[in-house]
Amino acid sequence: MENVSHEQAYQQIQRMLNEKQWRQYLAVEAKQRGSASQVAREAGVSLNTMKRGLTELEAGESYQPGQRVRKKGGGKKKLVETDATLLADLEQELEPKGDPMSLVQWTSKSLAHLVEVLDAKGHRIKKSALAEVLHAQGFSLHANKKTIEGKSPVDRDGQFTHINDMCKQFEQKGSPIISVDCKKKELLGNFKNNGREWQAKGEHTEVNVSDFLSLADGKAVPYGVYDLVHKRGFVNVGIDHDTAEFAVESIRRWWQTCGKALYAGKKELLITADGGGSNGARNRLWKKKLQELANEEHLAITVAHYPPATSKWNKIEHRLFSFISINWRAKPLTSLEVVLELISHTTTKEGLAVTAVKDSNTYPTGLKVSEDELAALNLTRDSFHGEWNYTIKPQVL
Repeated sequence: MENVSHEQAYQQIQRMLNEKQWRQYLAVEAKQRGSASQVAREAGVSLNTMKRGLTELEAGESYQPGQRVRKKGGGKKKLVETDATLLADLEQELEPKGDPMSLVQWTSKSLAHLVEVLDAKGHRIKKSALAEVLHAQGFSLHANKKTIEGKSPVDRDGQFTHINDMCKQFEQKGSPIISVDCKKKELLGNFKNNGREWQAKGEHTEVNVSDFLSLADGKAVPYGVYDLVHKRGFVNVGIDHDTAEFAVESIRRWWQTCGKALYAGKKELLITADGGGSNGARNRLWKKKLQELANEEHLAITVAHYPPATSKWNKIEHRLFSFISINWRAKPLTSLEVVLELISHTTTKEGLAVTAVKDSNTYPTGLKVSEDELAALNLTRDSFHGEWNYTIKPQVL
């Protein structure tokens, strides 16, 4: 048993005991080890169970053979079993309004507020019980986040609905859906990277006092592609400028490296992107380069942009970039190789896998696309906000 952890030992012992014996055994363990909370954590029980076991020990209670552990029919029934309309009323209250991430259930409302609202609808529930119901239904409590970047357009909610509808259509057909964006540029060198990591006492990672550009060994420009269907990430790490040409080259590399194999035979692609930057809705070069990609790969490329002041809702931010930042926190990005290594080793419990590749090309800025070049594109605008939603099909050459 010397190689068996406390958790494993407790699991083995629990199988041989009834409830009363089990909590009294844990109470004895807690007394011997001097920590009820630690034993409770390792055994996977609540402190209330520990307290009850200790109380029974002190009172001299012990289990007698043939004695019932609990009364017939005993055991608290789940609220969702005794209150038929509780879940329906709860989900109605938590329904995200105008939320492009509606496939993920979330709420920023406090338990106290939800208890009050449910009470008004005739449901009697405590905050602790409500928390259990929420977790069981896949909800989580979120803190406020910096998501409001400016004045939102009138059709903000309508565009979110349009994006969701397009995603569902492509998903039903098994066609690829990607979320794209460029992560913050990083200076390469012995610079401080925010965050903390565990180190031996007295040890420190020493970095430069100042983040001067003159001290850098270049820069890393990570452009990400997140596959919403397979939940995989792809990052093209450039060394030059974040331009529309670089953005489309990143998508091209994803398609040739991953997408073409994952979606064999598919001839359409949905891209969800921010409304500005290198993949902006008004960026002519972005559209021209997408036309070139459509021609090369014989793809019909549909683009749906998030409306102004809503870029934080872009799924790549929450499902890829945030985990990359966590993985490399407190680690100086001393070289491009280090960046590639840290990005490619980013994983989550949910199974996220990330591919990172180096892009040594240069991408000049200031390239112009004329009115005639724009008019020549095989571009069809959607009837709903055609400036945000459009499809570029291969040109017949």
